[in-house]
Amino acid sequence: MRRICLTLPTNRPCPDTITALGEEAAYAADHFDIDVHLLVLDSCPAEDRAAHAGALRRLPDHPRITAHHLDEAAQRDFLTRVIARSGNAKPGLLLELMLPGGLSYGACTNRAFLIAAALGCESVHRRDSDSRYQRVDGRTVFPVHHELASLGARAADAVPHVTASRLPEPLLGRRVAMVGGSFVGELSVDIAQIRDADPGVYRDVVSLWAPEHWSAERKRELVEESFTGAGTEPFTSDHALLTVVDPMRVDMCNIAFHGPTVSERVPLPPARDTIGSDYFLIHLVHDAGLPGVLHNRNIVNYYTGERRTGPGFLAYQTRFVKFLLSMLYFHHVYDRMAEAGGTLLDEHGRARSDAVAALARESTGLDTAENTRRLDALDTAYRRLGGRYAEFAGHLAGRRARLLDEARDDMADFALLTEAWEAMVAAARATPVAAPAGALR
Repeated sequence: MRRICLTLPTNRPCPDTITALGEEAAYAADHFDIDVHLLVLDSCPAEDRAAHAGALRRLPDHPRITAHHLDEAAQRDFLTRVIARSGNAKPGLLLELMLPGGLSYGACTNRAFLIAAALGCESVHRRDSDSRYQRVDGRTVFPVHHELASLGARAADAVPHVTASRLPEPLLGRRVAMVGGSFVGELSVDIAQIRDADPGVYRDVVSLWAPEHWSAERKRELVEESFTGAGTEPFTSDHALLTVVDPMRVDMCNIAFHGPTVSERVPLPPARDTIGSDYFLIHLVHDAGLPGVLHNRNIVNYYTGERRTGPGFLAYQTRFVKFLLSMLYFHHVYDRMAEAGGTLLDEHGRARSDAVAALARESTGLDTAENTRRLDALDTAYRRLGGRYAEFAGHLAGRRARLLDEARDDMADFALLTEAWEAMVAAARATPVAAPAGALR
């Protein structure tokens, strides 16, 4: 029977989200011929982990749902065994890239990819702890409905399961590599306070994630659609489109990847403290011409209070700045991937890790002058805002050289991890996951 991994990485208390995830797992098992491995990767303190364990224990019994609740110690144990089995010459570095000391959006999802492989799962379906499902007429709108209808199927066979298709005929023989939706509610990046304080500064700051050579008009268009997801319109009825999915139309809180085609072939960038580092595979799927499904079972995005406290504000704004600096390298890779197109795939229609690793490594030789100008523009913008933003500008001023180096080094790390990835996935398939919670009976 087909196995899937429905996963929630978390570093914040979210027992209600785990309860809702259990409901989505039950929906999946009840409506599709599958086994569900419900995976919670928990980086929280002991008290919060205990609350999460309690939420998992209270889920209703189901013969085809198995829950796994792994704290960082259990994750580290699993990763150590996988890396050793893979035979890589740099086990310590790989372990650091997979489970770094700081926050990494890519690394937490990479851990889910490897654990899913160990569990024999064909696909990974990711949700976030600071989001929730929509409810309409007393029923919950679960994205897994569309994910399981098409993911992994030949695109031609997926046509009856979608509302419409815009997929070019030559791509109908490829497998559906990704199914995703977006979000409604607050901006995906917590910078609405900048927009409210000074719309001009907001435009200046957000436009910095565009390539420097773009026209002013193109940058304005990017600012208008950035971080807004699907807006605020609630779900009313289903719509699913088979297409080569625009990366701007999906979000990582509402995504599923077919492992053999994508996530078992190429990992996510493991950059620390960098917003957006987990979106790379969405671009790879698009640029390689892999089929995807875009649906409208959008998830509700909301913010937790922590990131607006003093330490939380500093940490979050730093992640945003590092995102802007990372774009020098990502735009280079995206442009090269768009040029490469279908050559990013092997003869079986699967993503080629060697091609991606080569492009990532190539990008590390870029001139950093553009990023220096980004930091200059950010300094001006934050000082214009005043208050704690001006204080943050002072904090950035003392870290400029380090931030420039980190952005480049993050791409070198991504190249290294991508080169090692297929061997790690093969090792994971032969490595048992330590201390699973066991089947829900």
